[in-house]
Amino acid sequence: MASQTSNSHPIKTIVVLVQENRSFDHMLGWFKTLNPEINGVTGTESNPLSTSDPTANRIFFGDKSLYVVPDPGHSIQDIYEQLFGVPWSQDSASKKLQPTMQGFAQNAEGNQNGMSDTVMNGFKPDVVPVYKELVAEFGVCDRWFAAVPASTQPNRLFVHSATSHGATSNDRKHLIEGYPQKTIFESLDEAGFNFGIYYQYPPATLFYRNLRKLKYIKNFHQFDLNFKRHCKEGKLPNYVVVEQRYFDLKLLPGNDDHPSHDVYEGQKFVKEVYEALRSSPQWNEMLFIIIYDEHGGFFDHVPTPVTGVPSPDGLNRSGALQL
Repeated sequence: MASQTSNSHPIKTIVVLVQENRSFDHMLGWFKTLNPEINGVTGTESNPLSTSDPTANRIFFGDKSLYVVPDPGHSIQDIYEQLFGVPWSQDSASKKLQPTMQGFAQNAEGNQNGMSDTVMNGFKPDVVPVYKELVAEFGVCDRWFAAVPASTQPNRLFVHSATSHGATSNDRKHLIEGYPQKTIFESLDEAGFNFGIYYQYPPATLFYRNLRKLKYIKNFHQFDLNFKRHCKEGKLPNYVVVEQRYFDLKLLPGNDDHPSHDVYEGQKFVKEVYEALRSSPQWNEMLFIIIYDEHGGFFDHVPTPVTGVPSPDGLNRSGALQL
Protein backbone atom coordinates (compact mmCIF):
# COMPACT_ATOMS: atom_id res chain seq x y z
CA MET A 1 0.00 0.00 0.00
CA ALA A 2 1.11 3.57 -0.58
CA SER A 3 2.97 5.26 2.24
CA GLN A 4 1.05 7.77 4.35
CA THR A 5 3.73 10.36 3.57
CA SER A 6 2.72 10.35 -0.11
CA ASN A 7 -0.90 11.44 0.40
CA SER A 8 -0.21 15.09 -0.43
CA HIS A 9 1.15 14.28 -3.90
CA PRO A 10 -1.03 13.77 -7.00
CA ILE A 11 1.28 11.00 -8.26
CA LYS A 12 1.51 8.20 -5.73
CA THR A 13 2.89 5.39 -7.91
CA ILE A 14 5.71 5.59 -10.46
CA VAL A 15 6.19 2.62 -12.79
CA VAL A 16 9.45 2.33 -14.76
CA LEU A 17 10.03 0.01 -17.71
CA VAL A 18 13.48 0.22 -19.34
CA GLN A 19 13.67 -1.48 -22.73
CA GLU A 20 16.96 -2.09 -24.50
CA ASN A 21 19.25 -0.87 -27.25
CA ARG A 22 17.16 1.16 -29.67
CA SER A 23 17.50 4.83 -30.60
CA PHE A 24 14.65 7.33 -30.65
CA ASP A 25 14.76 7.72 -34.44
CA HIS A 26 14.86 3.95 -34.89
CA MET A 27 11.73 3.38 -32.77
CA LEU A 28 9.74 6.63 -32.94
CA GLY A 29 11.44 8.81 -35.55
CA TRP A 30 8.79 8.15 -38.18
CA PHE A 31 6.03 9.12 -35.74
CA LYS A 32 6.71 12.65 -36.95
CA THR A 33 4.42 11.71 -39.85
CA LEU A 34 1.60 11.42 -37.31
CA ASN A 35 2.57 14.37 -35.13
CA PRO A 36 4.82 17.02 -36.73
CA GLU A 37 5.75 18.39 -33.29
CA ILE A 38 7.80 15.25 -32.60
CA ASN A 39 11.49 15.82 -33.32
CA GLY A 40 11.69 12.83 -35.62
CA VAL A 41 12.85 12.12 -39.15
CA THR A 42 11.77 13.15 -42.64
CA GLY A 43 13.84 10.79 -44.78
CA THR A 44 16.35 13.48 -45.74
CA GLU A 45 18.75 12.36 -42.99
CA SER A 46 21.76 10.45 -44.25
CA ASN A 47 25.23 9.13 -43.45
CA PRO A 48 28.18 8.52 -45.77
CA LEU A 49 29.71 5.08 -45.97
CA SER A 50 33.06 6.81 -45.45
CA THR A 51 33.40 10.14 -43.69
CA SER A 52 36.89 10.62 -45.12
CA ASP A 53 35.78 10.21 -48.75
CA PRO A 54 33.69 13.13 -50.08
CA THR A 55 32.56 10.96 -53.00
CA ALA A 56 31.34 8.08 -50.82
CA ASN A 57 27.79 6.83 -51.24
CA ARG A 58 25.31 8.09 -48.68
CA ILE A 59 22.73 5.94 -46.93
CA PHE A 60 19.45 7.74 -46.32
CA PHE A 61 17.35 6.95 -43.29
CA GLY A 62 14.46 4.69 -44.23
CA ASP A 63 11.37 3.12 -42.71
CA LYS A 64 12.03 -0.53 -43.50
CA SER A 65 12.96 -1.89 -40.06
CA LEU A 66 11.38 -5.19 -39.15
CA TYR A 67 13.42 -7.96 -37.53
CA VAL A 68 16.95 -6.79 -36.72
CA VAL A 69 19.88 -9.19 -36.67
CA PRO A 70 22.75 -9.04 -35.86
CA ASP A 71 23.28 -6.58 -33.04
CA PRO A 72 24.93 -3.29 -34.14
CA GLY A 73 28.05 -2.08 -32.35
CA HIS A 74 27.45 -0.04 -29.20
CA SER A 75 30.67 -0.17 -27.22
CA ILE A 76 32.08 3.17 -26.15
CA GLN A 77 34.56 2.97 -29.06
CA ASP A 78 31.75 2.29 -31.55
CA ILE A 79 29.71 5.16 -30.18
CA TYR A 80 32.58 7.62 -30.48
CA GLU A 81 32.84 6.85 -34.20
CA GLN A 82 29.07 7.04 -34.64
CA LEU A 83 28.84 10.47 -33.02
CA PHE A 84 32.00 12.13 -34.31
CA GLY A 85 32.50 10.37 -37.64
CA VAL A 86 36.05 9.20 -36.94
CA PRO A 87 37.42 6.21 -35.04
CA TRP A 88 38.51 7.01 -31.51
CA SER A 89 42.18 7.74 -30.93
CA GLN A 90 44.16 9.87 -28.52
CA ASP A 91 44.71 12.32 -31.36
CA SER A 92 41.04 12.64 -32.29
CA ALA A 93 40.02 12.98 -28.65
CA SER A 94 42.50 15.81 -28.14
CA LYS A 95 40.81 17.82 -30.90
CA LYS A 96 37.56 18.17 -28.92
CA LEU A 97 35.40 17.44 -31.95
CA GLN A 98 31.73 18.31 -32.10
CA PRO A 99 29.30 15.47 -32.81
CA THR A 100 28.08 15.33 -36.41
CA MET A 101 26.04 12.10 -36.09
CA GLN A 102 27.61 11.10 -39.42
CA GLY A 103 29.52 7.98 -38.40
CA PHE A 104 26.74 5.42 -37.96
CA ALA A 105 26.89 3.94 -41.46
CA GLN A 106 30.69 3.90 -41.53
CA ASN A 107 30.92 2.21 -38.14
CA ALA A 108 28.26 -0.35 -39.04
CA GLU A 109 30.00 -1.30 -42.29
CA GLY A 110 33.27 -1.61 -40.40
CA ASN A 111 31.63 -4.13 -38.10
CA GLN A 112 29.84 -6.11 -40.80
CA ASN A 113 29.19 -5.64 -44.50
CA GLY A 114 25.63 -4.49 -45.13
CA MET A 115 24.93 -3.45 -41.54
CA SER A 116 24.68 0.22 -42.53
CA ASP A 117 21.22 -0.51 -43.91
CA THR A 118 20.23 -1.95 -40.53
CA VAL A 119 21.26 1.08 -38.47
CA MET A 120 19.91 3.58 -41.01
CA ASN A 121 16.31 2.37 -40.84
CA GLY A 122 13.45 2.85 -38.41
CA PHE A 123 9.99 1.43 -37.85
CA LYS A 124 6.84 2.65 -39.51
CA PRO A 125 4.24 3.48 -36.85
CA ASP A 126 2.02 0.61 -37.99
CA VAL A 127 4.84 -1.87 -37.30
CA VAL A 128 4.93 -0.86 -33.62
CA PRO A 129 1.16 -0.50 -33.05
CA VAL A 130 1.30 -0.36 -29.25
CA TYR A 131 3.59 2.66 -29.37
CA LYS A 132 1.38 4.15 -32.07
CA GLU A 133 -1.56 4.11 -29.67
CA LEU A 134 0.44 5.32 -26.67
CA VAL A 135 2.07 8.16 -28.62
CA ALA A 136 -1.37 9.33 -29.76
CA GLU A 137 -2.63 9.52 -26.18
CA PHE A 138 0.33 10.38 -23.96
CA GLY A 139 3.50 12.46 -23.77
CA VAL A 140 6.64 11.71 -25.78
CA CYS A 141 10.14 12.81 -24.72
CA ASP A 142 12.24 13.40 -27.83
CA ARG A 143 15.32 14.96 -26.18
CA TRP A 144 16.48 12.04 -24.07
CA PHE A 145 20.14 11.02 -23.97
CA ALA A 146 21.75 8.02 -22.32
CA ALA A 147 23.77 8.81 -19.20
CA VAL A 148 26.93 7.13 -20.54
CA PRO A 149 27.97 6.81 -24.22
CA ALA A 150 28.42 3.10 -23.62
CA SER A 151 26.69 -0.25 -23.47
CA THR A 152 23.76 -1.60 -21.49
CA GLN A 153 24.76 -2.12 -17.88
CA PRO A 154 26.45 1.25 -17.18
CA ASN A 155 23.26 2.96 -18.33
CA ARG A 156 20.95 0.61 -16.45
CA LEU A 157 23.00 1.26 -13.30
CA PHE A 158 22.44 4.98 -13.79
CA VAL A 159 18.66 4.59 -13.98
CA HIS A 160 18.15 3.82 -10.30
CA SER A 161 21.33 5.20 -8.72
CA ALA A 162 22.40 8.22 -10.83
CA THR A 163 25.85 6.66 -11.29
CA SER A 164 27.48 3.63 -12.88
CA HIS A 165 30.16 3.72 -10.17
CA GLY A 166 32.72 4.31 -12.91
CA ALA A 167 31.64 1.48 -15.22
CA THR A 168 31.86 2.12 -18.96
CA SER A 169 31.22 -1.43 -20.15
CA ASN A 170 29.45 -4.63 -19.13
CA ASP A 171 32.12 -5.71 -16.66
CA ARG A 172 31.25 -9.31 -15.77
CA LYS A 173 33.45 -9.42 -12.66
CA HIS A 174 31.95 -6.29 -11.13
CA LEU A 175 28.41 -7.26 -12.10
CA ILE A 176 28.81 -10.56 -10.26
CA GLU A 177 30.29 -8.81 -7.23
CA GLY A 178 27.56 -6.18 -7.34
CA TYR A 179 27.93 -2.41 -7.49
CA PRO A 180 28.04 -0.75 -4.05
CA GLN A 181 26.44 2.66 -4.66
CA LYS A 182 23.33 3.88 -2.90
CA THR A 183 20.19 3.61 -5.02
CA ILE A 184 16.77 5.19 -5.16
CA PHE A 185 15.46 2.06 -3.46
CA GLU A 186 17.30 2.74 -0.20
CA SER A 187 16.34 6.42 -0.38
CA LEU A 188 12.67 5.50 -0.76
CA ASP A 189 12.90 3.09 2.14
CA GLU A 190 14.50 5.74 4.35
CA ALA A 191 11.80 8.27 3.43
CA GLY A 192 8.95 5.93 4.29
CA PHE A 193 7.97 4.98 0.75
CA ASN A 194 7.88 1.46 -0.59
CA PHE A 195 9.07 -0.14 -3.81
CA GLY A 196 8.62 -3.32 -5.76
CA ILE A 197 10.59 -5.06 -8.51
CA TYR A 198 8.55 -7.33 -10.78
CA TYR A 199 10.85 -9.60 -12.74
CA GLN A 200 10.49 -12.28 -15.41
CA TYR A 201 14.04 -13.54 -15.33
CA PRO A 202 16.82 -13.03 -12.76
CA PRO A 203 16.43 -9.28 -12.12
CA ALA A 204 19.16 -6.96 -13.34
CA THR A 205 18.49 -4.75 -10.33
CA LEU A 206 20.44 -7.33 -8.32
CA PHE A 207 23.56 -5.87 -9.89
CA TYR A 208 23.11 -3.30 -7.11
CA ARG A 209 24.84 -5.06 -4.22
CA ASN A 210 22.69 -3.44 -1.54
CA LEU A 211 19.51 -4.97 -2.96
CA ARG A 212 20.91 -8.43 -2.21
CA LYS A 213 20.32 -7.86 1.50
CA LEU A 214 17.80 -10.21 3.04
CA LYS A 215 15.68 -7.25 4.22
CA TYR A 216 14.72 -6.52 0.60
CA ILE A 217 13.64 -10.02 -0.42
CA LYS A 218 9.98 -9.07 0.08
CA ASN A 219 10.37 -6.31 -2.52
CA PHE A 220 11.01 -8.77 -5.36
CA HIS A 221 7.97 -10.27 -7.07
CA GLN A 222 7.74 -12.75 -9.91
CA PHE A 223 5.97 -10.83 -12.70
CA ASP A 224 3.70 -13.58 -14.00
CA LEU A 225 2.50 -14.54 -10.53
CA ASN A 226 2.04 -11.13 -8.95
CA PHE A 227 1.99 -8.11 -11.24
CA LYS A 228 -1.54 -8.26 -12.61
CA ARG A 229 -2.93 -9.30 -9.24
CA HIS A 230 -1.27 -6.39 -7.46
CA CYS A 231 -2.54 -4.03 -10.17
CA LYS A 232 -6.09 -5.33 -9.85
CA GLU A 233 -6.06 -5.18 -6.06
CA GLY A 234 -4.53 -1.68 -5.98
CA LYS A 235 -1.48 -2.94 -4.11
CA LEU A 236 1.32 -1.57 -6.27
CA PRO A 237 4.01 0.16 -4.18
CA ASN A 238 5.10 3.77 -4.64
CA TYR A 239 7.97 2.91 -6.98
CA VAL A 240 7.61 -0.01 -9.36
CA VAL A 241 10.30 -1.46 -11.61
CA VAL A 242 9.16 -3.90 -14.27
CA GLU A 243 11.91 -6.16 -15.58
CA GLN A 244 11.50 -8.09 -18.79
CA ARG A 245 13.04 -11.27 -20.18
CA TYR A 246 16.55 -10.31 -21.20
CA PHE A 247 17.27 -13.72 -22.75
CA ASP A 248 15.44 -16.25 -24.87
CA LEU A 249 14.08 -19.18 -22.91
CA LYS A 250 13.08 -22.48 -24.49
CA LEU A 251 9.41 -21.55 -24.87
CA LEU A 252 9.52 -17.83 -24.09
CA PRO A 253 11.47 -15.41 -26.31
CA GLY A 254 13.19 -12.32 -24.97
CA ASN A 255 10.92 -9.28 -24.88
CA ASP A 256 13.36 -6.47 -24.02
CA ASP A 257 13.75 -5.22 -27.65
CA HIS A 258 17.50 -5.91 -27.57
CA PRO A 259 18.55 -7.19 -31.02
CA SER A 260 18.17 -9.89 -32.10
CA HIS A 261 14.99 -10.06 -30.01
CA ASP A 262 11.89 -9.29 -32.05
CA VAL A 263 10.21 -5.97 -31.22
CA TYR A 264 6.92 -7.80 -31.73
CA GLU A 265 7.59 -9.50 -28.39
CA GLY A 266 8.47 -6.16 -26.83
CA GLN A 267 5.24 -4.64 -28.11
CA LYS A 268 3.22 -7.47 -26.59
CA PHE A 269 4.98 -6.97 -23.27
CA VAL A 270 4.43 -3.19 -23.19
CA LYS A 271 0.76 -3.78 -24.02
CA GLU A 272 0.45 -6.34 -21.22
CA VAL A 273 2.00 -3.99 -18.67
CA TYR A 274 -0.01 -0.97 -19.81
CA GLU A 275 -3.35 -2.77 -19.78
CA ALA A 276 -2.70 -4.14 -16.30
CA LEU A 277 -1.83 -0.67 -15.03
CA ARG A 278 -4.77 0.96 -16.79
CA SER A 279 -7.19 -1.46 -15.12
CA SER A 280 -5.80 -0.71 -11.65
CA PRO A 281 -7.72 1.49 -9.21
CA GLN A 282 -4.38 3.30 -8.77
CA TRP A 283 -4.26 4.40 -12.42
CA ASN A 284 -5.37 8.01 -11.90
CA GLU A 285 -2.52 8.58 -9.45
CA MET A 286 0.14 6.83 -11.49
CA LEU A 287 3.05 7.82 -13.74
CA PHE A 288 4.16 5.16 -16.23
CA ILE A 289 7.58 5.75 -17.83
CA ILE A 290 8.89 3.74 -20.79
CA ILE A 291 12.50 4.46 -21.76
CA TYR A 292 15.43 2.71 -23.43
CA ASP A 293 18.77 2.24 -21.72
CA GLU A 294 20.83 3.31 -24.76
CA HIS A 295 20.68 3.61 -28.54
CA GLY A 296 22.19 0.24 -29.41
CA GLY A 297 24.19 1.57 -32.37
CA PHE A 298 21.15 2.78 -34.33
CA PHE A 299 21.13 6.18 -36.04
CA ASP A 300 19.74 9.28 -34.41
CA HIS A 301 19.86 12.73 -35.96
CA VAL A 302 19.99 14.83 -32.77
CA PRO A 303 23.60 15.60 -31.76
CA THR A 304 24.57 14.39 -28.33
CA PRO A 305 25.48 17.33 -26.05
CA VAL A 306 29.20 17.28 -25.25
CA THR A 307 29.96 20.82 -24.05
CA GLY A 308 28.69 22.42 -20.88
CA VAL A 309 27.41 19.08 -19.65
CA PRO A 310 28.24 18.47 -15.98
CA SER A 311 29.49 15.08 -14.92
CA PRO A 312 26.39 13.29 -13.65
CA ASP A 313 28.20 11.71 -10.72
CA GLY A 314 31.56 13.50 -10.49
CA LEU A 315 33.57 10.35 -11.16
CA ASN A 316 36.57 10.04 -13.45
CA ARG A 317 36.08 6.71 -15.18
CA SER A 318 39.18 4.56 -15.32
CA GLY A 319 39.84 3.62 -18.92
CA ALA A 320 37.01 5.77 -20.24
CA LEU A 321 37.33 7.42 -23.61
CA GLN A 322 37.60 11.17 -23.58
CA LEU A 323 34.78 12.75 -25.56
